[in-house]
Amino acid sequence: MRLIDTRLDGLVLLEPAVHGDARGFFVESYRANVWAAHGVADTFVQDNHSRSARGVLRGMHFSVGAGQAKLVRCARGRILDVVVDLRRASPTYGQWESAELDDERARQLYIPVGFAHGFCVLSDVADVVYKCSTYYDGAIERGFRYDDPAVGIEWPADLDLLVSERDRRAPPLAQIAGELPF
Repeated sequence: MRLIDTRLDGLVLLEPAVHGDARGFFVESYRANVWAAHGVADTFVQDNHSRSARGVLRGMHFSVGAGQAKLVRCARGRILDVVVDLRRASPTYGQWESAELDDERARQLYIPVGFAHGFCVLSDVADVVYKCSTYYDGAIERGFRYDDPAVGIEWPADLDLLVSERDRRAPPLAQIAGELPF
């Protein structure tokens, strides 16, 4: 696996070897010792899979309490995956970083506790699969506005974004900053 530099401390972006020929491809999508060698020691307890159409935007989501680390990949199609640093003591608090994830390069993004996560579908359809370090609990799930001008995420301008009512009504980050446990 090839490590790709990220700007925000704690994120790990790896690109595995994809072995392909006329029949298709093979990729080792998860190997605990390789991730551990790059500082990822989380035990993942839940796998999630979402399918979305072009322009669907999901985010910006995170969990409070113990938090939730995620290991994200795009198994079909192409997405713009975005994370925002929510660690209030971090020098990059409130800053964002993005990575394109797709089914050809099979890159995976590790998002540690203390970051919000969201993505936008760039292809006609995308299947996003991700491992989680804690079980889903709607009572501790939180979010902030995907288009918060103070954060300034640059979503693709050429797409008609399809956003859930919940994500459209989410508060700005500044409004919930005092509640962040990170």
